[in-house]
Amino acid sequence: MLAEHAGYCFGVKRTLKMTEKALRNAGGRNVYACGPLIHNEAVMRELALKGLHFTENLDETESGGVLIIRSHGETESFYGAAAARGLEIIDATCPFVKRIHCLVRDAHALGKTVVIIGDALHPEVVGINGWCGGEAVIVKNTEEALRVEGSSVFAVAQTTTAQSDFETIAARLSSPGRIADVRNTICDATRKRQDACREIAEKADAMLVIGGKNSANTQKLFEIAKASCINSHFIENINDLPLKELRKCNTIGVAAGASTPDRMIKEVIANMTVNTVNTESTETMDDFMEEIEKSLRLPRNGEIVTGIVIQVSNRDIIVNLGCKKDGVIPKDEIALEPEQTLPDLFKEGDEVQAKVLKTDDGDGNILLSKKKVVINEHWEDINRALEDKSTLDVKVVKEVNGGVIAVFKEIYGFIPLSQLSDRFVEKADEFIGKVLTVRVTRVDQRRNKVVFSRKAVLAEVRQKRLQEIWESISVGDVIEGTVMRFTDYGAFVDIGGVDGLLHISEISWGKLKHPQEVLKIGEQIPVKILSIVREKEKISLGYKQNRPEPWSIIDEKYCVGQVIQGRAVQIKDYGVFVELEPGLDGLVHISEIAFKRVNNISDELSVGQQVSAKILEIDKNRKRISLSIKETLDKEADTDGQDALGDEFDTVFDMDETGGGVPAEEVTAESEAPAEEVAAESEAPAEEVAAESEAPAEEAAAESEAPAEEVAAEPETPAEEVAAEPEAPAEEAAAESEAPAEEAAAESETPAEEAAAESEVTAEEVAPAQDTVENEEKPSAEESTIE
Repeated sequence: MLAEHAGYCFGVKRTLKMTEKALRNAGGRNVYACGPLIHNEAVMRELALKGLHFTENLDETESGGVLIIRSHGETESFYGAAAARGLEIIDATCPFVKRIHCLVRDAHALGKTVVIIGDALHPEVVGINGWCGGEAVIVKNTEEALRVEGSSVFAVAQTTTAQSDFETIAARLSSPGRIADVRNTICDATRKRQDACREIAEKADAMLVIGGKNSANTQKLFEIAKASCINSHFIENINDLPLKELRKCNTIGVAAGASTPDRMIKEVIANMTVNTVNTESTETMDDFMEEIEKSLRLPRNGEIVTGIVIQVSNRDIIVNLGCKKDGVIPKDEIALEPEQTLPDLFKEGDEVQAKVLKTDDGDGNILLSKKKVVINEHWEDINRALEDKSTLDVKVVKEVNGGVIAVFKEIYGFIPLSQLSDRFVEKADEFIGKVLTVRVTRVDQRRNKVVFSRKAVLAEVRQKRLQEIWESISVGDVIEGTVMRFTDYGAFVDIGGVDGLLHISEISWGKLKHPQEVLKIGEQIPVKILSIVREKEKISLGYKQNRPEPWSIIDEKYCVGQVIQGRAVQIKDYGVFVELEPGLDGLVHISEIAFKRVNNISDELSVGQQVSAKILEIDKNRKRISLSIKETLDKEADTDGQDALGDEFDTVFDMDETGGGVPAEEVTAESEAPAEEVAAESEAPAEEVAAESEAPAEEAAAESEAPAEEVAAEPETPAEEVAAEPEAPAEEAAAESEAPAEEAAAESETPAEEAAAESEVTAEEVAPAQDTVENEEKPSAEESTIE
């Protein structure tokens, strides 16, 4: 089993790459390295064969040469000395180490006590100490940590320090009464390598740690492996393999230090496999080699990788990915603000995450994109929103066939027209450029497709608002509403997100043909809640209830003898109805229209005409008002032709006094009016029904102003039909012919006391009731007899 993160770290790989490039471009100049670049003798021998000169001090270098500063770094004074000898400096210091140099320099300038957790003899620690004037306190264990003095301590760690050692020493440095600023500067790659080694060692029968004997990080790996697997071995190459002991083991773990090349790891595993795997094993050498190749392979296209920035320019950044090739992120693949540059965002040593576009960009590098990673994160947000049904804010950017395109953090999605609103949308122009709250309804990340819905969000908002409204309203409440639309039977009013029905009969106390006679679309009106049906989500509203019913306050506005202005609203054969105000109508009998004889009311008045009339009587019990137009006219100007009618009126009065003017048959017919006619009158207006049902016979006989010829003109109830009534025998009819009209009334189905009580009702109130019987039938026999 090969542990993850085995082999070169990015710092070592970067140093070797820069060195080989310097050797190629030396142009006859000497290339120097002060001390070993990495702790691996085999690699150093190879570099020496390529022309690299190793020196112990700068005095051995020649002016004009090239100096490679190893990944461990050097002291601050070393740079000045190298420059003084005229050397071209190529700084291959690991970015993580370079960061530590800056930290200790700044802390020392502030007068803090600098503490370095690590090995005092290690080149990296020596270099770090050189950036704080060589005054750092170097501690390797907890005992040394306890001896540190100073009230303000600034501590850093060697990049290859074990995490457990660092935590223990840091705790000792943070003693009471001391300000301790402890920075964990351990290389992340080192930590991951150590964790992977520990995990493999816990499972293996034997453990191999490959690396240079003088490599600090490899020694740390061996210590970790030995703690978990007693049968652990530290080897530099295949010559150190303990083959005899390994043949006894079934599971062998392999870990390698940061200075160990990949080829050396492969050699060790291959040699070990050939010499230790017995014939009973089902795994072949090819299987082992395939496992090695997988651990050292290049990332695939589309894979998300993490690396360390090793170079930044205005055109691109170079990223070490811990494999054979470095990654390149072009400027176009990084999201930048206007006037922002790559050096503004990145610096050497930064950790970045990117997506692999190509494993070879033509120059031997891996082409990466940071934009794609960001987009991938956005896809995670979208998928999460789909799963937990949360909402997203998107911006509508353009209209397309059947809907619009909306963008969410660089991801474009589609909103169908039907999902743009909770109302019908014909064109989406009004939504372009707006930010909408939507819900994700469908995701296909493989095809980069996502569908949003705003309608779903609006539906939820409306449902929530409905719930709040249902809980806040009750029958009898008066609230403000907005008229939204009309129908023939009423209007729908919005009362805060819920539509209620305002029936046409609840709009006005008067009669309406259409709601728009009183209301307007968009008008704000107060409405009263009449009923609530929660199960069907129906609310009935009233508007007229906000004003008193006209009959309840009639005494405050009208009195007998008052002249009013009204509008003719209905014309009948017997008179005209005049509206004083909505819900309050009065009747002008035909005889009260003018002093002259009126045969056809339509010749005198028309519906909608404004008229003046005098109130003759107000009956609140029966809700009837008798009016007279002629009482407001000049009698002399309106009496043309009256002399010609005088004789006829006298004849009518004479006949009335003797009882001979009203045939007995008609009186009988009146008294015996069928019950079905009375029942039919129940659907007529209240004032009309009351006028007929309670009209006394003596008022009929007293119809002094009705000309005799009008009586004869009534065709509806012939005398012979009256006589044929089974409930009125001929002898009774004959007996009644000589009786006064008031006695005839006594024979009717209305009790005498009621008839007497109604004797003051004017004759003109009788006629309307007959005319409002179902489908406005012509006057019955009773009315004929009266006239």
